[in-house]
Amino acid sequence: MSDEQKIQDESLEQVGPDVAAETEDAADASPESTALADAQKEIAELKEQMLRTQAEMQNVRRRAELDVEKAHKFGLEKFAAEMVGVVDNLERGLAAAPEEEATKAIRDGIEMTLSGFISSLARFNVDVVNPEGETFNPEFHQAMSMIENPDLAPNTVIAVMQKGYTLHGRLLRPAMVMVSKGAAQIDEKA
Repeated sequence: MSDEQKIQDESLEQVGPDVAAETEDAADASPESTALADAQKEIAELKEQMLRTQAEMQNVRRRAELDVEKAHKFGLEKFAAEMVGVVDNLERGLAAAPEEEATKAIRDGIEMTLSGFISSLARFNVDVVNPEGETFNPEFHQAMSMIENPDLAPNTVIAVMQKGYTLHGRLLRPAMVMVSKGAAQIDEKA
């Protein structure tokens, strides 16, 4: 061994084994290996970023498709709500016309117009909510009054004052109804 090597070995022993190992590792870490590690790290980050971007694009596409579908389904909502008023007026006109020979032609015309109008609305998924005799459902019915009726179960629709309508299952107008309530309880202890 040369004198220089002996001096290096002695100095490494004095410094300690940990520092000597780090010095040897630093000598082994070449600029190419650090550049490779940096490049691999950057590749991993870019792959993750690309996956996130693809997922976001799929979400945006899905949301756009749902928006278009809703626009097609419910684009007629305002128009249908206005046409429901016309149906109501035709029904009122039919109810107001007396059943006489003189008004038979007018009644027949109103009935044909009303049935054609209702079938046209049904083709566009506008459905009538006429809940007479059914259980009260606050999602589709609006209670106008409650009447005691011991013959019917509580919360049963007794009469429909104005029919309701839905478009593809979404409420256009609630049915205005009269609802039964249970018979009055008599307090026998009083």
